[in-house]
Amino acid sequence: MNQDLSKRVIFRHTLLFVLTFISASLTGALFVGHSAELTNDFVLFSSDGFRLYMDMVLWEGVLFAALLLGFLAIHEFGHYFAAVRHRISTSLPYFIPFPISPIGTLGAVIRIRSQIQNSRHMFDVGAAGPVAGFIAALVILLYGFATLPEPDYMQNFGGHELLNEYIAEHGTFPEEPISDTGNREPDVMVLGNTLLFSLIASFFDDVPPMWELYHYPFLFAGWLALFFTALNLLPVGQLDGGHILYTLIGYRKHRIAARGFFLVVMILAGLGAIPLIQTFLEGQDVPLILTSWLIWALIALVLISRGFRADAIWTFGGWIFVLVMDLLLLVLFDPSIFSGFTIWIFWALFIVFLVKIEHPPVSFEEPLTPGRKILGWICMIIFFLCISPNPIYFT
Repeated sequence: MNQDLSKRVIFRHTLLFVLTFISASLTGALFVGHSAELTNDFVLFSSDGFRLYMDMVLWEGVLFAALLLGFLAIHEFGHYFAAVRHRISTSLPYFIPFPISPIGTLGAVIRIRSQIQNSRHMFDVGAAGPVAGFIAALVILLYGFATLPEPDYMQNFGGHELLNEYIAEHGTFPEEPISDTGNREPDVMVLGNTLLFSLIASFFDDVPPMWELYHYPFLFAGWLALFFTALNLLPVGQLDGGHILYTLIGYRKHRIAARGFFLVVMILAGLGAIPLIQTFLEGQDVPLILTSWLIWALIALVLISRGFRADAIWTFGGWIFVLVMDLLLLVLFDPSIFSGFTIWIFWALFIVFLVKIEHPPVSFEEPLTPGRKILGWICMIIFFLCISPNPIYFT
């Protein structure tokens, strides 16, 4: 096995990393940067304005980028070194800059150039990334919680006048977002809570609410690290979780489990898609609710049929199950609580067209050692502790 580590290859990967770091620094600064001084009569191209902006970028933005890309690097190099150990040809990590994203990147990936033939090797490569990344995420989060400033830290940020008045009066954060107009439902970005994040936060004081978390670089980067870890541990196809669960339970059982999990993803996607379709149809001369349901039913049928490779029983049974569950949930609960579920539409498309639902069989099935089995089920527990059904949404 020959890893290509020529100067040209190293330069290409280093350049992508630098571009991603710059992108994450600039976009991250808009969230975590101290911007209170920039809210009034600020002109970017004035000398004072530009200096303040650069101060914001060169500290908070760079800190956020270093934390996030540090996590991504640890995750991907976990895969890389596991592959090298088993003499599997692989690339260095590709970092993906994406300046129009709120965090400036789409993450990082490595490319496995040769097919993994042995199930133990597949487990090691699949589990090494999430385990290494999860440890890094915990370190970032615990440091962030241990060094939390008092709530009046929010005075550093512009546009939070009423919030700061509340903090000054009560010494703590309000239970709900407060807007400048006094409206109890301002348009704010909220990060979805998770079991693990909530558990860790319960041991610390002055923890900010989920709708102000993005102003804290360690907490924001740590939350994103947990979320990315959970997404990689989705137990389907060629994702890390798919590799791990496949080696734990075998091809046949994984096929059933992965299909069942995909139906859960489709249910979540429907909860986000139906209200979104209704929004697009507003003002059109059509029955709003009926039309939106028909459109989603057609989309769901196409995705499920393609994902299950036109298996008639699974396709139509799964399709009916998804529609019935969406109907029950939308009737039983306030549809507004599903506003952050639109992300699952993209993940349903990502699973069907890229990573696939089922894991291809491995040539040499080798039983996992007891230690690997324990680690594998720990990874599945980590997935449930770190996943959020509505990860990022706006009130």
